[in-house]
Amino acid sequence: MPRPPLRALLLPLLLGVSAPAAAQSVAPAPAAPAPAPSEAPQSSAAQSSLVQPGSALRGLWIDAFGPGLKTPAQVKQTVQDAARLGVNTLFVQAIRRADCLCRRASVPPISDADLTPGFDPLDAITAQAHARGMRVIAWLSVTGVANTTVPNTSPDHLMRAHGPDAGRASWLARRPDGSWLEGKDAWLDAAIPDAAEYMTQAAVSLVRHYPVDGIQLDRIRYPDGGAWGYDPKVLARYRAETGRPGTPAPTDPTWQAWKREQITNLVRRIALEVKAVRPDAWISAATITYNDAPTDLSGFRRTRTYTDVMQDWPTWMQTGLLDLNVLMNYKRDAAPPQGAWFDRWNAFAQQVQTRPDGQRVALASGTAMYLNAPKVTAAQAARSVQAGLGWVGYSYRTPTADVYGQRQDTPAGLGAVQAALTAPGGVLNTPRPWTESPVTTRGLLGRITGAGTPGGQTVQVLRDGKPIAQAQTDALGYYGFATLTPGAVEVRVSGQRWLDRVPERGVVRLPDLLVRAVQIIPSLPPAKP
Repeated sequence: MPRPPLRALLLPLLLGVSAPAAAQSVAPAPAAPAPAPSEAPQSSAAQSSLVQPGSALRGLWIDAFGPGLKTPAQVKQTVQDAARLGVNTLFVQAIRRADCLCRRASVPPISDADLTPGFDPLDAITAQAHARGMRVIAWLSVTGVANTTVPNTSPDHLMRAHGPDAGRASWLARRPDGSWLEGKDAWLDAAIPDAAEYMTQAAVSLVRHYPVDGIQLDRIRYPDGGAWGYDPKVLARYRAETGRPGTPAPTDPTWQAWKREQITNLVRRIALEVKAVRPDAWISAATITYNDAPTDLSGFRRTRTYTDVMQDWPTWMQTGLLDLNVLMNYKRDAAPPQGAWFDRWNAFAQQVQTRPDGQRVALASGTAMYLNAPKVTAAQAARSVQAGLGWVGYSYRTPTADVYGQRQDTPAGLGAVQAALTAPGGVLNTPRPWTESPVTTRGLLGRITGAGTPGGQTVQVLRDGKPIAQAQTDALGYYGFATLTPGAVEVRVSGQRWLDRVPERGVVRLPDLLVRAVQIIPSLPPAKP
């Protein structure tokens, strides 16, 4: 695709640098579904919950590991079943294992004998769901890219050129002994710059080519177990950027923090690239809630979510990288104390819901229908909604524990869970739309090139000569900000300056900035409490 002309508003103040390349254009967002007729008057408690961002969301995950998306008849049935259930949003698995249930993404289509030749499931389900007033969020597995039992057979799949036997070209996450399988699954390592670029472009291709209402990042983390990230290229980067010699232990706090930053850098890059293309697209993540919930941020930093799989989703929320956080709050009320854990994770998420600029990120509790009886699913959904969160059920294909255990077929399970969720007092008793817009993103995204080490360089944003934000570049030299206030700003990196304007909504993609010699920029002083 040809690049557009340089934005007229960009005023480079050259300090011995050459002119950069042009920025990308911004496409309009699709229209939201029309609101439904107003419901009966609500109690004051219910009215209070309705103003919580995401509280009107009633969703269903549609996975791609079985029937539901692979033929025109399956897609038609899926949409009909979802409409009958009364949900207002479908989280549709688009990118499954570095392949897509679609035909216009940057990754190849799935190679599945059950997929109708030439059929585009994402295109079909988006059109049919929109026609019924439902939103569609394209769900993608970011780092989970292969399964050795059912490999993708396309010659274009990344495992051909970047798999376990590709040497320095391999993109896979590895243990200290070089092994790369977690069970039968292979994972990309977000700390490998080319792999991060690949993941980013896959996500952006969905919003470029399909009228989806947003994306959801899944498997945006390292595999379970903590002992991952030991590809030689990753270790070399770590040593160069931190100055620490040797091979770190999995529990080394500096090593953990560095890997966690690689995941956050990837979330930032995807979020800002998507917002630069479509400002009103929802950026969502399906986030980890292992075991019991913390009571505060200090406690969160001792959880497995933070120290094992390196997922720092409170930071993603508070720095404006997520519009919607859907907790994978997969607990079984019949196995005490998991019911209490469920409620405490919902409560903790609300503690970190508000960004420093006062805007609140939308929240929903994702529940494991496949682990529970329908009455438990209904109870967990009700507790989530009563707490002011939305609700999303996993999944359409396995809606009850009996279906998951092969004691019941899917149609029977859907009927049972529908009866529970639509009963008097149930969260789907009265169908309702979800029409709110994402929390406002006002940001900048840019890249430095030419530096010997593009990662870890300090970038500052100033207004009226005073620093208002600061960030570090990632391994490819990218930097970005999502929660700036609109208006004129100056961007500084390595003694070089650029003027631009933060938009009222969306992300400005700045041109690449050539850095010939890296200069140290002092860090901002810590903010006053």
